[in-house]
Amino acid sequence: MSFDSVEANAAFARKNDFKFPLLSDLDRTVALAYGACGDAKAKWPNRVSFLIDEQGRIARVYDRVDPRDHPASVLADAIGG
Repeated sequence: MSFDSVEANAAFARKNDFKFPLLSDLDRTVALAYGACGDAKAKWPNRVSFLIDEQGRIARVYDRVDPRDHPASVLADAIGG
């Protein structure tokens, strides 16, 4: 989720051939609720990820995200590896 517009996120997803939509949080409501930014005037969210379990609860918080290995780490945690 980013503070970019829906249109900007869709263009980025197309450019990178993502098979899923990217979410926009223009008013920072979600980022504030999850503690991913300091205030409603933040220019960008912190680089943090949350693994949500089947019951909709936060199963794990990743507050130090390296985009090179993060997807593999989350997938391993999600499938119990």
